[in-house]
Amino acid sequence: MSLHIQEGDVALYKELKANPYNLMATYLSDYHDCIVLLMNADKGDYDQWRSHYDERLDLLDKGNENSPWYRFCKAGIYLHWALVHIRFGEQYKAAITFRKSYVLLKDNQKQFPNFEYNSVFAGLEEAVAGTVPDSYKWLASIFGVRGDVKKGIEKLSVFVQTHTEQQLLTTEATLYEAYLKFYLQFQQKQVWDYLNSVHFSTQDNLLNAFVKSNIAVNYRKADATIEILKQASTDKNYSKYPVFDYQMGNALLSKCDASCIGYYQRFIKNDKGLNYMKDALQKLSFIYYLQGNMQQANYYRAQVPVQGIALVDADKQAERACKTHTWPPVKLLQARLLIDGGYYDRALSTLASINEKELADQADKNEYTFRLGRVYEEEGKTDKALTYYRTTITNGKERHEHFAARAALQAGMMYERNGMKPQAISSYKEALNMRDHDFQNSIDQQAKAGINRLSN
Repeated sequence: MSLHIQEGDVALYKELKANPYNLMATYLSDYHDCIVLLMNADKGDYDQWRSHYDERLDLLDKGNENSPWYRFCKAGIYLHWALVHIRFGEQYKAAITFRKSYVLLKDNQKQFPNFEYNSVFAGLEEAVAGTVPDSYKWLASIFGVRGDVKKGIEKLSVFVQTHTEQQLLTTEATLYEAYLKFYLQFQQKQVWDYLNSVHFSTQDNLLNAFVKSNIAVNYRKADATIEILKQASTDKNYSKYPVFDYQMGNALLSKCDASCIGYYQRFIKNDKGLNYMKDALQKLSFIYYLQGNMQQANYYRAQVPVQGIALVDADKQAERACKTHTWPPVKLLQARLLIDGGYYDRALSTLASINEKELADQADKNEYTFRLGRVYEEEGKTDKALTYYRTTITNGKERHEHFAARAALQAGMMYERNGMKPQAISSYKEALNMRDHDFQNSIDQQAKAGINRLSN
């Protein structure tokens, strides 16, 4: 789990050679496939390794059915491959394998109620099922999968608090808990503080470095992202995961730093997963556009529709945006990037230099008011932020851009922070009521998580 995959394989091979009937070694072998496929999403590896799924389950079938580990390990493999299937856009397969894991864990809990390890996977699955996007709700309904964000994360938290870092599955539980609390429980600061504590080390641990840099870039801490990845890049295995170049490119772009170009180009060249390819191409077009190099800007924009796939929200947005054949105002784009990196003073200065009356396109006007709302929110100027968010919602709720829905989501978070529960729930519901906009799934998921947090 530190992404020293080859060393892990050697240790497992040694164990299986000495103890061929040690089925825990068989189960742990599945981590190789799952983690590498999630990190790199290489279709060639996916096609080559998917047979391992059935082979390992067949081996686990020979285990002791009277042991709580029997169903637990099978549930773990089903969960691994549900995540992998989602990564490759095979939602129906993902739903089937997710349900198999879910049912096995339920059965294991009934038979072995004191088997504490159940709560690791059961907690994750319950929390995730509690925020299923509308587009997948029919699957959850058919398969009878129900969830609750609070209860799921609580199970994980209890496990983490009652187990040491050296005990089995604590590493997995810690990472699951961090992501779920960050994205679904509105506990960004708490998670960030934990990732910077002595309990979470990125030393010789590439997966932890990825998690920390991924959360840093989404927590608008570009400088921290850059430092984390610089340190991680000394690891001999770093270059095996092109996603690190994508992360570094994103962090540098948010500073409007042209050195992001090399990282995006290397990601596009080396990544075989196709996800985030369109997004990287769009971002390359942005940095060239900011430099005034329209030949390169137009070249990369033209690549967006023909490269990669549009499975994740970022790629869907990139593909939709390139069809407009228009470019955003330079200063508005700069402000967007600076906010993404956490450079709020620079962003506000840039926004202040824009004459709103000169923004002819309604989408640009909506983005302008939304960005002002974001800066004022970060500066703690609640009333100003809410005023700009309300303007954005009024003017953009029927449009395909995500600014109005995001404004409603951010307003909900502000109300929640201030203990204004009814207003928060109302804002989250307002975000959910807006349809067919960019970043639909991620905004819906966060809004549902907000309602779940505040529900009795």
